Amino acid sequence: MEPYRNLSGQSGVVAYELGQDHIRVQFDNGRVYTYDYQSTGRSQVEQMKRLATAGRGLCSFISQVVGKHFAHRTSGAE
Repeated sequence: MEPYRNLSGQSGVVAYELGQDHIRVQFDNGRVYTYDYQSTGRSQVEQMKRLATAGRGLCSFISQVVGKHFAHRTSGAE
């Protein structure tokens, strides 16, 4: 996973991993969420990829737009 730059200094996102049709996002609680085209939507996943590489706005986008439309979640211990 790539460290999230967190340019705002207030994000709950710590790392991310880009895939062809998905993005995996690790939050500060250790949980990793996978968002893919099927569960989240292509345009939302592509926007999340742009925000992740920019290092700003990813956590807000997830909480305000994506919500619980994720494909998979791991617990913090995994």
